Amino acid sequence: QVQIVESGGGLVQPGGSLRLSCAASGSTLDNYAVGWFRQAPGKDRERVACITRGENYPYIVDVVKGRFSIYRDGAKGMVYLHMRSLKLEDTGVYYCAAGYGCYDAPMNYWGEGAQVTVSS
Repeated sequence: QVQIVESGGGLVQPGGSLRLSCAASGSTLDNYAVGWFRQAPGKDRERVACITRGENYPYIVDVVKGRFSIYRDGAKGMVYLHMRSLKLEDTGVYYCAAGYGCYDAPMNYWGEGAQVTVSS
């Protein structure tokens, strides 16, 4: 059984930066495409970034493009979401998920989420 764990959430001021980390136990994230999703209060969960397995091609959704980046550290088996120039509307619970494709397969494994609060 693969278990996903996110870390690195917290409180940050508008314009600040934060890096979220995603790790897996029971397997290595190198075997999977890994996505980051977020859910703001009262809103549906949305995908913000995904990195493919193998080629490590990053997908970033338009609403955060230029501010968020996703990358993989194969040596550590970790995937990171680096967020900068954070805005109030970036507040939410951020989930890491792993599966066999970014857009052509469902995410099979999900973490419990990390709270990110952007507030002055």
